[in-house]
Amino acid sequence: MKFCTAINCMDGRVQLPVIQYLKARFNATYVDTITEPGPNAILATQSDDVLLQSINTRVEISLKRHGSNSIAIVGHHDCAGNPISKTHQLKQIALSNKYLSDRYPTANVIGLWVNENWEVEEV
Repeated sequence: MKFCTAINCMDGRVQLPVIQYLKARFNATYVDTITEPGPNAILATQSDDVLLQSINTRVEISLKRHGSNSIAIVGHHDCAGNPISKTHQLKQIALSNKYLSDRYPTANVIGLWVNENWEVEEV
């Protein structure tokens, strides 16, 4: 049994594409899914301590209890929780990736973008 971790938007349209992508990308049996509206904005700005701590607590459970060693931070087209341009969201994904890589240095952290066709792109 192998786990990986997705920090994904709560939007139901992106759940299955991200899970399918990560299972193939990391040869994982299971994907621990941590959802918030616009999680790339939450991690990039680090301005909401409660949400930040909530995400980190769940990531740590996935890493420590399930043995995940891979984390994906996800942004997507038409996000209601983070209604900004793709360009800005990609910058947030990069900042989130740095935050997660610094906080969890032994984890393999990747950024994902789900486009308007609900296809997953590694960014």
